[in-house]
Amino acid sequence: MKSQKSEVRSQKLEKSRIGETFERLKANGEKALITFITAGDPNLRTNKEIIFELEKSGADVIELGIPFSDPMADGPTIQAASERALKKGATLKHVLELIKAIRKKSEIPIILFGYYNPIFAYGAKRFANDAENAGADGLLVVDLPPEEAQELKAYADNAGINLIFLLTPTSDDNRMRLVAEKASGFIYYVSVAGITGARKGLSGTIRKSVNKVRQFTSLPVSVGFGISTPEQAGKVSKWADGVVVGSAIVNVIEKNQNSPDLVKKVGEFVSRLKKGMEL
Repeated sequence: MKSQKSEVRSQKLEKSRIGETFERLKANGEKALITFITAGDPNLRTNKEIIFELEKSGADVIELGIPFSDPMADGPTIQAASERALKKGATLKHVLELIKAIRKKSEIPIILFGYYNPIFAYGAKRFANDAENAGADGLLVVDLPPEEAQELKAYADNAGINLIFLLTPTSDDNRMRLVAEKASGFIYYVSVAGITGARKGLSGTIRKSVNKVRQFTSLPVSVGFGISTPEQAGKVSKWADGVVVGSAIVNVIEKNQNSPDLVKKVGEFVSRLKKGMEL
């Protein structure tokens, strides 16, 4: 029998902003648009404006990248964004302060996306507590597989933070079963083997793979890596519960980083993505 404390933790995870957002969208016959930006790119003050604009333009969930010096799963676009952010002094503490500032005006779900090294250096327990206090809802640690995530999962569960895991085209049944058992919030299916980055075409196996993942879980399944156009977002949204777009948005930020219209241009691009998902 579950203890009272574990029941409370379970309820916190199930009733997180992430879970409630997916439930609301499903009830309305919609899919989640999950948008990624790197914290500190082009700067933290502008990040806050961008996130408010993302929400206004149709984003349902925000993935906020924690800048890291060796982002091995990220392609050149997000690597460059991390480098720009680190040069400007963005730290994990600053990222949490950014979330706290956003929470003064917005309840949009926010997922911290990054690598374990900065979390380890910060202290896993302290990080989970500070992330909860800041208002973070989810955590995706790219280089921390479920087999090695027991400590962080315990702290995240206790804080009511959804710990999200990745599945890839090479994941077998055992891996899918394990991730389904350990994950909360949603499962992130990586559409291609390799690094992040915008691509011209989509893998022909996404639909089949998403359906297979669903055999192991009742959690929503979101698809990311390589989705960069409204047409691609629309196609994937027919199969998945959520669509993750990262590099294409970071590209817009990079190209317009010195423009007074930066925030507006990001919003316009995300509006087109969301519209593509409504077709």
